[in-house]
Amino acid sequence: MINDIKADAEKRMQKSIDALHAAFNKIRTGRAHPAILDSVMVNYYGQETPLRQVASVNIEDNRTLTVTPWEKNLVPTIEKAIMTSDLGLNPATSGDVIRVPMPMLTEETRKEMVKQAKADAEHGRVSIRNARRDANSMIKDLLKEKEITEDDERRGEDEIQKLTDRYIAEVEKALKSKEEDLMAV
Repeated sequence: MINDIKADAEKRMQKSIDALHAAFNKIRTGRAHPAILDSVMVNYYGQETPLRQVASVNIEDNRTLTVTPWEKNLVPTIEKAIMTSDLGLNPATSGDVIRVPMPMLTEETRKEMVKQAKADAEHGRVSIRNARRDANSMIKDLLKEKEITEDDERRGEDEIQKLTDRYIAEVEKALKSKEEDLMAV
């Protein structure tokens, strides 16, 4: 029973880490990275479709992405979708290829993005702690129902704490990496 609770807690903590990485991908650095456009949705024959399903996104150089639609008639639709996204990017079309230059980040913008990254990391830590709290309360319920001994409870809570510490350290590592990436000129 304790192993089931631990497995469930670990699954929830991993989802928190995955959500953190997704949030970090939306915070753009000065360098071009295809994941920046993952949140862009394109109107494809009346359906909101992720950009990656209607075009290929590649890195042309350090500061430019190229978007090549699989259907030429989608070029203006994709260009509009990138412009109206909340990413602050201005695509330029040349033929059937859309170039998306990454603007240089000012010091002020970098600091704002670091604040955003720290806020996202804190959400991740809170989510991991919530998983720990829920797992510990389930273990306490098992103890109340006399399904486990006090030693089992203590051992289970220790295992959950070690799991929590490991995932919190992963959040810290991801945050440190993102901060370094944002502050690099």
